[in-house]
Amino acid sequence: MKPTAGDRTFDAITFVCLTFVAMLVLYPLVYVLSASISNPELVVKGQMWLYPMDITFAGYEKLLHDKDVLIGYRNTIFYVISGTLLNIVMTILAAYPLSRKDFVGRGVITAFFAFTLFFNGGLIPSYLLVKSLHMINTFWAIIIPTAVSVLNIVIMRTSLEQGIPPELIESASMDGRGDLRSLFRIVLPLSLPIIAVMVLYYAVWNWNTYFNALIYLNDRSKFPLQLFLREILVRGEFNELTTGEFSMKQILETENIKYAMVIVANLPLLVLYPFLQKYFVKGVLIGAIKG
Repeated sequence: MKPTAGDRTFDAITFVCLTFVAMLVLYPLVYVLSASISNPELVVKGQMWLYPMDITFAGYEKLLHDKDVLIGYRNTIFYVISGTLLNIVMTILAAYPLSRKDFVGRGVITAFFAFTLFFNGGLIPSYLLVKSLHMINTFWAIIIPTAVSVLNIVIMRTSLEQGIPPELIESASMDGRGDLRSLFRIVLPLSLPIIAVMVLYYAVWNWNTYFNALIYLNDRSKFPLQLFLREILVRGEFNELTTGEFSMKQILETENIKYAMVIVANLPLLVLYPFLQKYFVKGVLIGAIKG
């Protein structure tokens, strides 16, 4: 069909709006990237606002020679891989039974899970619980307390309900397949898009989180990368309150390292997303159209 004048007008307005939104999203990323390789003095003075000026890689060189950054990277990769794996297993094991209409008590269990979305024990009881389990200052304190997200359980349960026909599970049962075999042979292969979405959600959460590490860890050898990034940011804010020539030099060095650290800390996720994008879009739209 030939587009009408109204269609062309709508497309033009949509293009302008999306271009404006894209610029708002991309500008901070471009600015941080440019600031990380620009002369920090020009950045502090506000002379660098988009393109790199007086290019220098001093910030990245200092980061690559910083032992704490390498330790943080190692720990964060471990937390992301092990945490995301545990998250996915726990989410699937909870969402699959709740998606089965023949599962007795699924309404009560769902209500119990939903209750935790509105109420929780709070910081002090959580700390006392972790302490009583002897997980303080251990890797388990970062992985176990956030082993599963109720919201992601609900998302996956809804996806399995609408994306896996009950007749398929019934035919598998008639062929003598048990629930576990049906899960591994039928449900999981057909649920790769929503699983990819869950992997992305959990990986981003595990990569960015630092509060649990701040509360439960005091051994720097177990710190994630985000805690070292926080130290750099706090150090920069402290230096900005001081005066003197030496302090100004510290401010400029910290400014350069701060932007470089932001790029280094977020680069793996920016690289990961394009590989999961097609699954992400498909997984989000699962269940949006019925029929």
